[in-house]
Amino acid sequence: MSYEKMSGAELNYEPCQYGESRLLFRGPAKELDAPFVAFLGGTETYGKFVPQPFVSLLDEALSINCVNFGYVNAGIDAFLAEPSVLHIAQQSEVTVVQVMGAQNMSNRYYKVHPRRNDRFIGASNMMQMVFNEIDFSEFHFTRHMLGTLCARAPDRYAMVRDELRMAWSARMKLLLNTIGGKIVLLWVADHAPETAMGTSGLGPDPLFVDRLMLEELRPMVDDIVEVVVSKEAQAEGITGMQCTDMERVAAQRMLGVAAHQEAAEALAKPLRKLV
Repeated sequence: MSYEKMSGAELNYEPCQYGESRLLFRGPAKELDAPFVAFLGGTETYGKFVPQPFVSLLDEALSINCVNFGYVNAGIDAFLAEPSVLHIAQQSEVTVVQVMGAQNMSNRYYKVHPRRNDRFIGASNMMQMVFNEIDFSEFHFTRHMLGTLCARAPDRYAMVRDELRMAWSARMKLLLNTIGGKIVLLWVADHAPETAMGTSGLGPDPLFVDRLMLEELRPMVDDIVEVVVSKEAQAEGITGMQCTDMERVAAQRMLGVAAHQEAAEALAKPLRKLV
């Protein structure tokens, strides 16, 4: 699981589709007629700007196909809206589900795009009543909208945050029940889940998710793998990532090559036991 320095060029993700899904996943496309492990998740699973994301590293390390169903900025809704993907996951030997943030889901307060879950579609009547001083037509992304609420009306914002946390737990249970079979839950971030709620502002990704929420899901999964990216890996920055000069700022916010290596190493042992 080694890596080399790569930069200055746009990365070819070889986008592909599976079944009747409308989502474009990272290729190359894998055959699904042999045993495989399915990986569902967001930007980190997709491996934005990373030549070999942890799914690809595991594909080389394990004696079984690893299929990347990561989707950039995906929330839980992106997968619940894709029965074709869920059906494929049901056929896998093991499904690895990345812990995704709670902000990119439709809920009682606002609606998100069914596939591009980070896109804010509109506020509900209840949201507009609670935040009657806010012009929601200004927002196109969930994080921008929530950040504004947090800054301008922190007490009322807490109501939305709590709603998102409850919705996340309910929807994760639905997702895990729908997939069934052997499931590994993957936490991969630059911090441990205990610290997720102990920060000012919105907090770090995966947004609003803490250990109590993970532990509530433990009876439904075979394992929970926690990858807290090391300081050494964080210090690598964008070394080894492949991006254009215009993409450098975005790349700096992503998990780097060394972080993907740590995630692959953490997942290898539990997956070998389950397959």
